[in-house]
Amino acid sequence: MSRPQKSRKITDPPRMSGFKPFGMASCEMGSVVLQYDEFQCIKLVNYDHMSQEEASELMAVSRPTLTRIYNKALEKIATAFVEGRVVRIAGGNIEFVKEWYKCKKCFRLFEGTESHTRCEGCTRFGKDELIRLS
Repeated sequence: MSRPQKSRKITDPPRMSGFKPFGMASCEMGSVVLQYDEFQCIKLVNYDHMSQEEASELMAVSRPTLTRIYNKALEKIATAFVEGRVVRIAGGNIEFVKEWYKCKKCFRLFEGTESHTRCEGCTRFGKDELIRLS
């Protein structure tokens, strides 16, 4: 029997919920699900230019575990890229470091409910307009 998987720490959620290829009908593509921890790993290592050691500490996993997450994410991205599939970002055994909310009107991310202010995309605002990400 394997050991239960620990929650991976996520500092901030992605601004989008996925990507789709240009020039193909959505119904033909199929999709690949990139979990939040896989997205975070790619972001930290490739976008934020952290070493795998630094990224593993931030995500509260071992360095070999981070490497496995990273390789799995690259495999999914390669599959989507080569086969023209939609990439959906969702799920996984994760724990956000802070409370995050997304506005239903403008889709902006907010750290805590107090930081949501009216913007051009919002017609109303308030706690009822926010979705808690967890």
